[in-house]
Amino acid sequence: MVLFRQAVTQQPRTLQPASDIRVLVVDDDARVRRMLLEYLEDQGIRVAAAKDGAEMWAHLERDPVDVVLLDLVLGPEDGLALARELRARADVGIIFVTGRGDVVDRIVGLEVGADDYVTKPFHLREVLARIKSVARRARAAAVAETLPPAEPVLRFEGWEIEVRKRRLLTPDKREISLTTGEFNLLLAFAEHPNRVLDRDTLMDLAKGRQWEAMDRSVDSQVARLRKKIEADPKKPALIKSVRGVGYLFAASVTRR
Repeated sequence: MVLFRQAVTQQPRTLQPASDIRVLVVDDDARVRRMLLEYLEDQGIRVAAAKDGAEMWAHLERDPVDVVLLDLVLGPEDGLALARELRARADVGIIFVTGRGDVVDRIVGLEVGADDYVTKPFHLREVLARIKSVARRARAAAVAETLPPAEPVLRFEGWEIEVRKRRLLTPDKREISLTTGEFNLLLAFAEHPNRVLDRDTLMDLAKGRQWEAMDRSVDSQVARLRKKIEADPKKPALIKSVRGVGYLFAASVTRR
């Protein structure tokens, strides 16, 4: 089997700075395991090897890894079945390393949860590049899961509604004070722009958030809101009245 080993060994073997990427090579060919172990160790990768599924599971129980290089055919074992179980049991990157080059095999491998696919014969530098890429994507996804969700912001005509903070900012970034009822009403409008909304619908969209006794009239809420966001409240350009029906928020709204 030609694996471009010669092209690599002709170059000076210099140890790279230690990497925190942890790799497990799962292959029933001792030559492939040894070659990948030596090369990846030379690149500063923390690497171990297993010859079959049993050794793979035993290692993963002892020492979690970031990426598994998994042969598609492990003697009598089915690499696809192992990958499917591995994806269900562990949050780990999976790269198939196999002699099968059929497109269908590649598609099936990716469908069962593999992150990438390398076909023998391969170049060792390519394997290293794919390991780094898969590990980088996996860690970026893990970091993203730990970050708080981004603040939802609705924008219209230069105005911004910071939904979670319940703030309204003018185009020049001044905060406008709104009552709870006014903010809920504006949010209902901004989430349903360019639609005619009757008064009952507006009340429902505000989810019945305890309108105070003096605020039970949607019309009075609209009038107060117009005074705060319209250039000319007597000739509203944003919150337009629809005779006999209700109101329409005539603005293009974007969400960040």
